Amino acid sequence: MLVVDAHAHLFSADETRYPPRKDPSRPPVGTGTIDHLRREMAAAGVTAVTAVQVSGFYGFDNRYMCDASQAHPDWIAGIVTLDPSDPASPSRLAAMAGEFGVKGLRSVPTRDGRIDDPHVRALWRAAHEHSLVVNLQVDHQLADDADRLLEQFPELPVVLDHSLKLEAGGPVRETLAALAKLARRPNCHAKVSNIANGPEGCSDGYPCRSFQPVMLQVIDLFGPERCAWGAHFPLEKYSPRLTYRQALQIYTEELPLNAQARAWIVGETANRLWFGGALREKEAAGRPEGLSRPA
Repeated sequence: MLVVDAHAHLFSADETRYPPRKDPSRPPVGTGTIDHLRREMAAAGVTAVTAVQVSGFYGFDNRYMCDASQAHPDWIAGIVTLDPSDPASPSRLAAMAGEFGVKGLRSVPTRDGRIDDPHVRALWRAAHEHSLVVNLQVDHQLADDADRLLEQFPELPVVLDHSLKLEAGGPVRETLAALAKLARRPNCHAKVSNIANGPEGCSDGYPCRSFQPVMLQVIDLFGPERCAWGAHFPLEKYSPRLTYRQALQIYTEELPLNAQARAWIVGETANRLWFGGALREKEAAGRPEGLSRPA
């Protein structure tokens, strides 16, 4: 079965070449590097990843994400984050797609907290023109704005990061209601990367049984073909109650899903969205160098 991790954050070990923002949110020492990710992928049998710009560490400086995307196009689909309030951002996005081969935009609110905004629409328009995917990083409170944008861009694939930040201990009922509204848009997808997110995430330990019914509701709303699993690497920072392999096993072994649903959620949806379906052929031919399956 093809496995693609749709949500990883990468941190360079070279902070001279890729300096962090002021007061960055750091991962634990020794975690979050590309070498760490490759080890986790190899051990879990993961073929490729969607790597998302980590704004809490780099801000809107996407140099590391661009370089990683360009260096590893066979197994990294890079997602950049640009300041929607900067009028130059759409042209920068176009340049990043053309020069570095990034595959998507992580869309965030403007400085005044808006999404249904001319500057955001300009970025989405640039994403559509360059066949990119939009990862939308908002919570349930901006669902109405998101719905209007989805209506305006019906051909643009949009993925809701962490299922609108759905997490244990949060406004679960309100977030599920917002997801139900957005799921009616056929171009909208849910990233199921959140089962152990937040201070109360997976408080009962692997396999997070208390939150499994909530994630099954998300899958039911969107259908498996519009859900993409993500580990939220490095888990030592974002989901410390799980290991990387356990985050995957919840979807491959623990949730009551049939084989076809599992295949969509843990690989085929991400393959279609960010890799143009090319990974199936690569999986049959052999894995990228350094990512051999565990014995």
